Amino acid sequence: MTDAALTLMQWLSPAFPVGAFAYSHGLEQAVADGQVNDAQSLQDWIETLITQGSARADAILLAAAYDATDPAHVDATARAFAPGAERLKESDLQGAAFCDTARAVWAIDIAGLTYPVAVGAAARAMKLPLSQTLPLYLHAFASNLVSAAQRLMPLGQTVGQQILATLAAPIATTAKEAETTTLDDLSATSFAADIAAMRHETLAPRIFRT
Repeated sequence: MTDAALTLMQWLSPAFPVGAFAYSHGLEQAVADGQVNDAQSLQDWIETLITQGSARADAILLAAAYDATDPAHVDATARAFAPGAERLKESDLQGAAFCDTARAVWAIDIAGLTYPVAVGAAARAMKLPLSQTLPLYLHAFASNLVSAAQRLMPLGQTVGQQILATLAAPIATTAKEAETTTLDDLSATSFAADIAAMRHETLAPRIFRT
């Protein structure tokens, strides 16, 4: 196993202090509304985010940051593209935490970037392969949502792993496409997920920050 792979696994593991466990990406609202209520609906929800929604957009933003000598424009685009306050807060706070740790441990000169932009900029600085960074980023995204779902609804550990195994193919496809997709092609059509994230701002009670 290469040093690059080990570094990426560290950055995108649940142990990395970005606080990912505190965010549901609007999934908590979807569960409360009954839109996600079993393994199949959860799998469909996450797959849509990966192939058509915010996770795909994150992959494109990550790749653009990786290609940029200065990620400021990409970061501004990421902030403008956020569909609501909850999504922006999630990306902003996780990105800031990632930047702080990347500076402290690897002396990477980044600060105040949204999460996908921060990961892309850090991977460029460390010369980590984009072809490895993208699928691992998307896998971490999917894993976090499965973990959130297991705290929100009856979902066993084995079923959760079955969902992640099924998502491997769309993760690989989206990651590969993102390598050559530009910011001009940035889009998302997961409207139900975006609306759920907006409505989550006023959900009470709630256990996740987003």
